[in-house]
Amino acid sequence: MTVGRTRAVSVVGVAGRVVDIEADISSGLPALVLIGLPDAALAESKDRVRSALANSGFAVPPQRITVNLSPASIPKQGSGFDVGIAVAILVGAGHLSADALTEWVHIGELALDGRIRPVPGILPALRAARDAGFSRVVVPHGNRAEAQLVPGLDVRPVASLREVAILHGAECAEIPVEPFELASVHDELDFPGDLSDVVGQPEVVESLIVAAAGGHHMMLLGPPGAGKTMVASRLPGILPELSTEDSLDVTSILSVANSGSVSRLVTRPPFEAPHHSATGVALVGGGSGIIRPGAISRAHCGVLFLDEAPEFSARVLDSLRQPLESGRIVVHRASSVVEFPARCHVILAANPCPCGLGGGDGESCTCTPIVKRRYLGRLSGPLMDRIDIHVAVRRVSAALVREGLPGSVTSHEARERVTSARARAIARWGDINARVRGGVISAAEHRLPRNVTAPLDRALERGALSMRGFDRVIRIAWTLADLDASASPTTEHLNRALFLRKGMS
Repeated sequence: MTVGRTRAVSVVGVAGRVVDIEADISSGLPALVLIGLPDAALAESKDRVRSALANSGFAVPPQRITVNLSPASIPKQGSGFDVGIAVAILVGAGHLSADALTEWVHIGELALDGRIRPVPGILPALRAARDAGFSRVVVPHGNRAEAQLVPGLDVRPVASLREVAILHGAECAEIPVEPFELASVHDELDFPGDLSDVVGQPEVVESLIVAAAGGHHMMLLGPPGAGKTMVASRLPGILPELSTEDSLDVTSILSVANSGSVSRLVTRPPFEAPHHSATGVALVGGGSGIIRPGAISRAHCGVLFLDEAPEFSARVLDSLRQPLESGRIVVHRASSVVEFPARCHVILAANPCPCGLGGGDGESCTCTPIVKRRYLGRLSGPLMDRIDIHVAVRRVSAALVREGLPGSVTSHEARERVTSARARAIARWGDINARVRGGVISAAEHRLPRNVTAPLDRALERGALSMRGFDRVIRIAWTLADLDASASPTTEHLNRALFLRKGMS
């Protein structure tokens, strides 16, 4: 007997790493020992693999079987190593030739009867295998649609361990089995309506277009029923289609986060709107055992909408401060550190006070000044300083409601403006305005003259703006210039940007 070898993929977060699996059969009491930092789900594979081998018609020697997962220093999570462990044992026992497995990677969970169950995270696992130079991959039959999304691989969907053995040259009769299937997850956003549904709010619509064009975060403040949720839900519809790389990233997050099968690449920006009772783990990711992405990562390249923002826990909201700046989430645990992408538009919505009638339109507000301050004070200053655009949403007049007139801008028209503005920014410095590095935007060739930045300089000297706010106003001004097809921001653009930044103050 020889040491059986094959490979699997360990997925941590949305990043995969190819793992070598070695199986050695030696003298000793019958046992299957698994080493290499397996978690609880992987440690239980010993019983699944032994039963699956026996029920698939393969005699396992009554000896000591040691299975090593290498690199041994990296924690291994999940049940997707089962097929690889079983194949390595079959090689060690002489049922399969070691030469036939040189270029193969095996992914899948075994049922006790030898069938292969689908596993989450197939897309990032196959991307990791391809990037590591492997071209042939065995995947569960239920993951076949998701596996085909990764180009450049010879993917073999299989329904049972016996089918895997036959694929690698085992001389045994094929026995048809009923494969495990997974329901396809809802991987595209069903947009609730068009931007033209927003009536009587031209300033709010224009602010939304500015946020979309520059990648800016946004705060909507207004009474109940004024249209804050409607406005926020229209934002994904005016964002451009995802690039190929962004599409793969978003679909990989969906693959890891869901237990269903992803049948096609996500091409439209996602939209996440967690309830205000969400915990910090639900929002930023984490959890016990396998670390899962939170809402902000599932909204990567799309929109995270936090309605009734003051009702969220202050600690939960403040957990967004770091990803708003960096565009990523790093979850630290005792055994591992997991990074998730989290580059999205964050839209906050709030009432002006707990009763909701303090919008300044003559309503009978019942809240005292201290109650209003305490209510909005739940949104911390450092968090609000990271929100680029602040917009007051007013109630629509009765005349417009009765007439039912459509809005002045459709989603298609807005998306064309946004796409053109983004193209100008990318041509200028390689990224959209909210995400370009500060050193690039402040470089000498792009620095704005003093007569243009005079209003901004005065606001900074008075303490009305922080240094971060100063930088954000400059970025908004560049976005306004891009929307107007201007080569550089003017004083008018700076004034408009300053109003968008401080308009509710």
